[in-house]
Amino acid sequence: SAGRSGERGQVVRRLEVVRRRGRGRVACGRKRLLSHGMELLPERLYHLYNRGNNGQQVFFSSEHYLYFLRKLRTAAHGKVEVLAWCLMPNHFHLLIWVPPTPEGRASDFNRHLAIALSSYTRGLNKERNETGSRFQARTKAKLISVLSGDSLPYALTCFHYIHQNALRAGLAASLEAWPWSSYRDYAGLRPGTLCAQARARELLQLPSSSEGFQLESQQAVDVERLRTYLRT
Repeated sequence: SAGRSGERGQVVRRLEVVRRRGRGRVACGRKRLLSHGMELLPERLYHLYNRGNNGQQVFFSSEHYLYFLRKLRTAAHGKVEVLAWCLMPNHFHLLIWVPPTPEGRASDFNRHLAIALSSYTRGLNKERNETGSRFQARTKAKLISVLSGDSLPYALTCFHYIHQNALRAGLAASLEAWPWSSYRDYAGLRPGTLCAQARARELLQLPSSSEGFQLESQQAVDVERLRTYLRT
């Protein structure tokens, strides 16, 4: 239809603008390790990720994924806003926004996330009659600086990369086929409430319609460029 064609054109033009901006230097901070002492600055975006200790699997069933998501919801509540997430068999990715909050609330997220990972590990080990750590000792975090025209390319690339993880790993035939990411929620295929979708659409200038979002999500992500940021 004419409406869909027009929306497709808008998405393509917006992505081209983002790509052109992305050829310059992107303002993003160094990779950090989350600890009780790390300060999460207000009005900043962070890409968080952790994987199984020694690359081991950490999720074995649907119940495990759901159990972890409940832990994550509790850890984030009132401290940070989750904008995107993806759980993979041996690692996870989060994109979070730190809103203006009373002093200490955002930093509390560090401690509560560590508690969530520890609690999940205890539950999993008890179920499987195993011992030892499941995740790497500290969760890595990438600061995406103050969100601006310069940092939008990395933030948007990171957002879509998170949703494309399972597809790129060959675990799903399409983005919507992997239930353990927030893609379905943004695409209008599931009424998920973990993500602050309104905030993400505002900060990342995401398409307002489900159709526009699905179209943009299917565009190729410059993975090498993203990996360069993660190494800095």
